[in-house]
Amino acid sequence: MQVPESWLRTFANPPVDTETLSHRLTMAGLEVEEAARAAPPFSGVVVASIIDVASHPHADRLHVCQVDDGSGSPLQIVCGAPNAAKGLRVPLARLGAKLPGGVTIGVVKMRGVESFGMLCSARELGLSQDHAGLLELSSDLTAGSDLRVALGLDDTIFTLKLTPNRADCLSILGVAREVSALTGVPLVSPDVVAPPVTLNDRVAVSIQAPDLCGRFAGRVIRGVDARAPTPAWMKTRLERAGQRSISALVDISNYVMLELGRPTHVFDLGRIDGGLTVRWGREGESLTLINGQTVTLDPWVGVIEANGRAESLAGIMGGEATAVTLDTTSVYLEAAFWWPEAIMGRARRYKFSSEASFRFERGVDFDAIPRDLERMTALVLQICGGQAGPVDDQITRLPPRRPVAMRLRRCQRILGIAIERNEVARIFTSLGLAFEERDGVFSVTPPPYRFDLSIEEDLIEEVVRIYGFERIPDVPPRAPAKMRAVPEERRGPHELRRIVADLDYQEVINFSFVEEAWERDYAGNRNPIRLLNPIASQLAVMRSTLLGGLLANIRYNANRKQSRVRVFELGRVFMRDSTVSDGPLQVAGVLQPMRLAGAAWGPALDEQWGCPARLVDFHDVKRDVEAVLGPLARALRCVAAAHPMLHPGRSARLVLDGRDVGWLGELHPRWARQQELLQSPVVFELDVEGISHAPLAHLAPFSRQPVVVRDLAVWVAAEVPFQTMFDTLAQAIALDNTLEVVQSFRLFDVWRDGSAPSRTPEKSLALRFWLQGRDATLDDDAVEACIGKLLEALIRAHGVRLRA
Repeated sequence: MQVPESWLRTFANPPVDTETLSHRLTMAGLEVEEAARAAPPFSGVVVASIIDVASHPHADRLHVCQVDDGSGSPLQIVCGAPNAAKGLRVPLARLGAKLPGGVTIGVVKMRGVESFGMLCSARELGLSQDHAGLLELSSDLTAGSDLRVALGLDDTIFTLKLTPNRADCLSILGVAREVSALTGVPLVSPDVVAPPVTLNDRVAVSIQAPDLCGRFAGRVIRGVDARAPTPAWMKTRLERAGQRSISALVDISNYVMLELGRPTHVFDLGRIDGGLTVRWGREGESLTLINGQTVTLDPWVGVIEANGRAESLAGIMGGEATAVTLDTTSVYLEAAFWWPEAIMGRARRYKFSSEASFRFERGVDFDAIPRDLERMTALVLQICGGQAGPVDDQITRLPPRRPVAMRLRRCQRILGIAIERNEVARIFTSLGLAFEERDGVFSVTPPPYRFDLSIEEDLIEEVVRIYGFERIPDVPPRAPAKMRAVPEERRGPHELRRIVADLDYQEVINFSFVEEAWERDYAGNRNPIRLLNPIASQLAVMRSTLLGGLLANIRYNANRKQSRVRVFELGRVFMRDSTVSDGPLQVAGVLQPMRLAGAAWGPALDEQWGCPARLVDFHDVKRDVEAVLGPLARALRCVAAAHPMLHPGRSARLVLDGRDVGWLGELHPRWARQQELLQSPVVFELDVEGISHAPLAHLAPFSRQPVVVRDLAVWVAAEVPFQTMFDTLAQAIALDNTLEVVQSFRLFDVWRDGSAPSRTPEKSLALRFWLQGRDATLDDDAVEACIGKLLEALIRAHGVRLRA
């Protein structure tokens, strides 16, 4: 919001300079984002009067002007502006003047005629982009007076960055209240004098939706001159507050909104047949707004009906059919209180915003409507003339003003200072907050323009804002320093991120809200958790898997000619679970586990000369998962299973010590085609809680004995998975003390005999064992005995036979 300092000081004028005022506002929570002059720096420019204009003897488009600059002797100025005319007041840059852009004015000769200065347009002075002609000034200005002083161009414009709860400061009056409370100067409110009522004309208004409109006031004014010019003072204030001048009636409405925070609307009375009806919209209705946009209505949007159809979006924007024009002679002024809940999100739904909706959805003063309407009426009669009818004021339902209690002791404890009772009372009084105090408890009744005071902490914030954050002493905290023990076996999120990043993955952070189609297609979730107010229509549900976002990251990079992508994300997912109750970090009915997911697409390795190029596959990513698990990888089991996102024959459920901890697999070809990927990425997703606890390493001395290597090749039925054979051997080694010399074993060859009958399909598996004694060298008999026991375990469990 832009606040001209000169306008602000008409309401509250503290004896402090601009910089101090800006600092006080910022420290009180009204952050001054920028403080800029109304015009860029220039000097040597004065008000001048053109006393004569003659044609240039050698140029058709130039004029030779005689100009009175207040010095007593006319100056000769050569000018090419088309609006140069006798008697016109214009800006004159005297000799030696410095204009924006570093331009210095000197004597110049133009087509043989000397010019002793320059008459200026608004753009040449940096006031606007208008350069169609000279800047025409008021005839009331004195020739020779400094232009910056005459037009108030040294005025400072504050750009305030307000928090959403401070709707009461969306006006000059609202900011002035803060200045008055901060500095102690009196607040000078606009002098509102009710104009005489000379008409009996009224417009019947029916409020059919009290949950939409709590109060509606209006009055008729006839005989207005819509072509009357907007006064220069009003136009200047509007422009410096960020509003362009349109017409007198529209400018007055905008002025009252900026001055008092009261959005209003002016109807062309001649375009209203009958009365007005305030109601909710109906399905199938449409409305063309004053910005030219046609919107489709429904029961979620409030409207004002006239002539049997919707003519205005309630609290948002008026309709084109009943808008005032330069030919308007009778108007109906409307000021209302629209419930914030009835306005929130409506304008954004139609992909625009308005000054009115911005204020109404945050809360507007519902008590001062008659006063503000009288102020607007007085301005209309003063500028456009006319005769006013009586004010119709209907009240249906207004927000209750419930007292809020604040305990003085709690205020002192939270702020850490012994603020006195009298000081708190002074602060509340300066803010215009009515209160009662008893036994150290202040009971404050919020005024009708404050919608942000509802709990005790709100009042404590008001106290410290006005008291001053800078007055709170800097006291270092005193507490016993105690080192907290961190479990060594637990791997936190930072450690997991480091491990995955070391595996050549890049971390990404995606939105927690995703497309509903992702949940249906990738997670098989047909009942996702929906957002009540999504930031975008396609981001309407909460994610239950991280994989959809990673797939979108791969497509984004592939579309930008990236041939190899490896990304990961660590974040929460959201799933329905009726067993979850409310807690500090959880919501009832919603499970929010932390997940770690990764995706690899393209070549397994960066392009190089040392290795042939090949695409990443299931086993490459499985190795990465095992690296992430670390010592837990020995207990990892990959169980073939189907997943809606993954290839039906290349996906596995990850099981750790009998508990499901995630998924691993290649993207289903259907989704790869949908994403226009030439090959399918390989993805994984792990439950962080299930992999965060890793056993500590146990130190043991190295054996000095030589290692013996033995190979064992067996035939086994083709349908027997190697994992079950692996588990059989591991169990046998764990149960038999004589097999503790087996340090490790590995599958190194798989072979199938193509000539064997298909009735008995078998495969040959070749395993390699590493054996090492702890205290003595293993002889051949001991080694053969160990290999025999391992073979016997495989025969009993899986019916293998030794391969010759």
